[in-house]
Amino acid sequence: DVHKIAAFYHNHGFIRAKVGEPRVTYVEGDGLHITIELEEGEQFGVGAVTVEGDLIEPQEKLLEVVRIGKEKVFNREVVRKDILSLRNRYADVGYAYAEVVPATRENEEKKVVDITYRISKGKKVRFERINITGNNITRDKVIRRELKAVEGEYFSGKALRRSTQNLHRLGFFEDVEVRTKKGSSDDSMILDVNVKERRTGSFSIGAGYSSVDKAIATFQVSQNNLMGRGQKISTSARLGSKSSQYDIRFIEPWLFDRPLSTSFDLYKWEREYDEYTKDSLGVGLSVGFPLTGLGLDEFTRGSVGYAYDNADISDIADEASQVIKDMEGSNVTSSITIGIRRDSKDRPWNTHEGSVNSLSFEYAGGLLGGDAYFNKYRARSAWYFPVIWDTVFLVQGRWGYVTRRSGGDLPVYQKFRLGGINSVRGFDYASISPVDPATGDRIGGEKMMVYNLEYRFPLVAEQGIVGLVFFDAGNVFEKDESWTFSGIRRTAGAGIRWYSPIGPLRLEYGKNLDRREGEDSGNWEFTVGGIF
Repeated sequence: DVHKIAAFYHNHGFIRAKVGEPRVTYVEGDGLHITIELEEGEQFGVGAVTVEGDLIEPQEKLLEVVRIGKEKVFNREVVRKDILSLRNRYADVGYAYAEVVPATRENEEKKVVDITYRISKGKKVRFERINITGNNITRDKVIRRELKAVEGEYFSGKALRRSTQNLHRLGFFEDVEVRTKKGSSDDSMILDVNVKERRTGSFSIGAGYSSVDKAIATFQVSQNNLMGRGQKISTSARLGSKSSQYDIRFIEPWLFDRPLSTSFDLYKWEREYDEYTKDSLGVGLSVGFPLTGLGLDEFTRGSVGYAYDNADISDIADEASQVIKDMEGSNVTSSITIGIRRDSKDRPWNTHEGSVNSLSFEYAGGLLGGDAYFNKYRARSAWYFPVIWDTVFLVQGRWGYVTRRSGGDLPVYQKFRLGGINSVRGFDYASISPVDPATGDRIGGEKMMVYNLEYRFPLVAEQGIVGLVFFDAGNVFEKDESWTFSGIRRTAGAGIRWYSPIGPLRLEYGKNLDRREGEDSGNWEFTVGGIF
C-alpha cells in the first residue's frame, strides 16, 4: 500500500512526495489503527521535452511517440511508457538492444520538470537462427511462412508482434510464446518460437427450430490442419423435415508454398417449400491472393471465384406466385465473383480486437451461359473493440443489392432474405422478405441491410465461457423501394458461447421487438459439438 500511495503521487506531479513507514497501534474497543505519514511537497508540471544521442530520425519525428509533453503534470508512468515506445521505434529498424535513459531537471522557479531522453542505439542486430518447438503435428513450414521475422534479416519488434498475431490467427494453437536471446555475437539474436497445439479436427451436431422445417439437425466433420499442412477440409449435412443440404469443402491456404489460397466446394441442396420444391447441385472454385503489390497491407486480399449451380424447381402449387411458376424446371446459374477483403482480427474466434471489411461483385450469365442473368453486390464492415475487464464490443453492418440484366432471369432464391442466428436473431431462417401481395408468398428482395450490435463478456474466463447481449436490425426491400430505416425489423436478446471440452457451443435467444400478426415473439437456436 505504501508503494501504491507513493506511485500515485509521483504520477500526479508530486515528485518530492515522501511516504513514511506505517505505524500500527491498538486502540481498545476500536481495533487496530494504521497511520501513514505523508509529505506531499509541491506539484510540478512538464517543461521542455527533448531527445539526444544516437538519433535515427529527426528529433521532431521521434517526439511523435513521446506522450509526456502532452501531460499537464509530471507522470513517472508516462515516462516509463515513453521509454518503451522509443525502444520499440529503434527495435523496428534492427536496434534490438537500444537503451533509453531519461534525465530530468527540476525548474524551481516555474515548478516544471524538463526531460531529456538520452538514446544509445547500440549495434544493429540480425536474426541468427529461429527455433520452433511444440509442434508435434503442424509442420515447421506452416509456422515459418507466417513469421515476419526471417533468419539473416534485421531484427524488428514490429515483425515479432505481427508474427505472434499471425500464429494466433491460424487457430491451430492454444498458446504461442515468442522469446529472444543473444546469439553467437553482439549483433545477432536467436528467436525461440514455442507453440502449444490444440485439436483442430472437429465434429459438430446442431439443432434448431423453425416454423417451416420444425426440428432441424446439422452435422459437420472438419479438419482445419490436415496432416499438419494447414489445409482445411470439411463435410456437412443439414437435415430438416422439409430440407436437406450436403456440402464438401477443401481449402489450400498456400498454393505451391506461395500466399495464394484456393478453395473447392461441392454441394447438393434440396428444400420443400409450401409453393415448390428446389433441388440443386453445385460446385465452386475460388482463388485468393495478397494485394501488397498495390500498396495495401498484408491483411488485405483479393479473390476471384467461379460457381455453377443447377437448380430443379418442381411441385409448384397451383396458387403460387407467378414469379415462382416462372422458375419451373431447370435453372442454371453460372457466375464469377470478384472480391476484396481486409481481415485484421487478432484470432478467428473469441475475437478481441480488429476488423473485417469486404466488398464483392458477382456477375452471372452473359458469356458464362446459364439461365440467370444478374449483377449482385455485397458489402460488410465489422469492428471489434476491446473494453474494460476483458469485454468486447462488436459493431457490424452488411448490405446487398442485386439487379436483373436483360437476356435471362433473376430467380427468387438469388434474391435476399434475412432471419436466423447469423443475421437477425429471433426470426426464423429467411423469414424476413417481401411478399407477393396476391398470394402472400415470400419472394425475396433486391436490396438488403442488416446491423448487429453485440457486447461480449467473460463468465468463466478459465473455461472459455462467454456471455453476450445483442441488438439486431435488418430489412429486405424490392427494387422499386428506397433504402429506409422505417419499418426495419428489430430484435434484442442474450446468449452464451463456450469453447468446451466437447466442442463449440452457442445458445442464443432473440426477442422480436416489433411483432406482427403471425410471427413468433422470439426464437431459440443452439449448436453443440465435439473435437478430436
